[in-house]
Amino acid sequence: MKNRLLAALPLPCFALLLTAAAPADPAVKARDLALAGDEVAMDIVEGLTTEVGQRLAGTEAEGRARDWAVKRLKALGFRNVHVEMTSMATWVRGAETAEIVAPYPQKLVLTALGGSGATPPQGITADVVGFDGIEDLRAAPAEAVRGKIVFVSHAMKPNQDGSGYGYYGAVRRSAPALAAQKGAVGVVIRSLGTDYHRNPHTGLTNWGDIAPIGAAALSIPDAENLQRMLARGKVTMHLTLTPRLLGQQPTGNVVADVPGTDPSAGMILVGGHLDSWDLGTGAIDDASGVAIVTAAAKRVMDSGRPRRTIRVIWFGDEETGGAGSKAYFEAHKADRVVFVAESDFGADRVWRFESAFAPANKPVADRIAAALFPLGINRGTGEVEAGADLGAWIKAGSPGADLNQDGTRYFDIHHTPDDTLDKVDPAQLRQNVAAWTAMLWHVANAREDIYPLPPKPAAPKG
Repeated sequence: MKNRLLAALPLPCFALLLTAAAPADPAVKARDLALAGDEVAMDIVEGLTTEVGQRLAGTEAEGRARDWAVKRLKALGFRNVHVEMTSMATWVRGAETAEIVAPYPQKLVLTALGGSGATPPQGITADVVGFDGIEDLRAAPAEAVRGKIVFVSHAMKPNQDGSGYGYYGAVRRSAPALAAQKGAVGVVIRSLGTDYHRNPHTGLTNWGDIAPIGAAALSIPDAENLQRMLARGKVTMHLTLTPRLLGQQPTGNVVADVPGTDPSAGMILVGGHLDSWDLGTGAIDDASGVAIVTAAAKRVMDSGRPRRTIRVIWFGDEETGGAGSKAYFEAHKADRVVFVAESDFGADRVWRFESAFAPANKPVADRIAAALFPLGINRGTGEVEAGADLGAWIKAGSPGADLNQDGTRYFDIHHTPDDTLDKVDPAQLRQNVAAWTAMLWHVANAREDIYPLPPKPAAPKG
């Protein structure tokens, strides 16, 4: 009788009955719950930036952040919450001022680059020599630089994928050492950013075996003003930078698990970094990142115990050298890690999904892509990097993915005093959590074995 009644129903009603009777796809359900109203991520960003604030690696503030993270992760229901400690060479900033003393006396806004050397406490006064980019500096004879304060500019513009940061990044990472090698007494660069606020962008610079000199980033309006002055003739600057090295100090990674049911199926690693620069409160870089992956892992946990363990890692010392990620990889490289992914590009919406799976696991990637498409996320064909903290696993052959966020405004805020909670859009943050939830659910519960990839060849040196 029941079958005859169903057969008598009009086709649309029958289809609706079947839909209502079919069990909901748990990945879609978890994704849509996150999109509709996930508050865990915003609570983490708000709490970390309010109760801890700036978290420079290797300092007491990073220690407070670790304590805060352990309490929060335990309260959220994660298991095996613990800290894995290591040490790092710690740098802290001091006084930082600059002014043009001739021919157009005025103060400039700047901030020391991470790892900068110090000027004498009273500062230095020297003529400025300007270069439009690092290649111009590289081509300059030493006599054009010796005894001068070097200024290096660039032409970085905003774009969705943030690729300008990689292209122009050598201005910050390498130009100071190059200038010091040629005999400069100080270096100022145009901030590696895209905003026109009078906020300088800090970030790490690398010295190799070159003795550090004072190195700082000018806000972009001040950098352009200095360029206009140099176009008029000789410019003399007074520069004071008094950062200090504190020697080896503790840093650490906060680790938390969503335990899986099948230890033989391998482990998933997701994360971001707990530390931040000391100018803002690290809301987009990277409180948002650790919040996104944590909220998504909790969504998967709340939907039922997954097949594979999901390990969430809040890395220490990403900004000033990567001591946390290096220590974690060395300690755990023998673990069976079958998937890695990192969130460290702010809080704006995800627009592209890049994946790196063995050919046999294409169906897993296909299922993820299908779950992401309704969120406005397209599938890419590029390489997966998995960020500064988890990239070593990709190079070693672990599968992984990148959920690329819109970077159009990221470098307006990155490494500046403007990196604060108000820059986080709650709706875009929820879209991130929804995307991560769908991806993690499919990888954590994939019925297939997930196979390793061949290790990537090492990049050539020199």
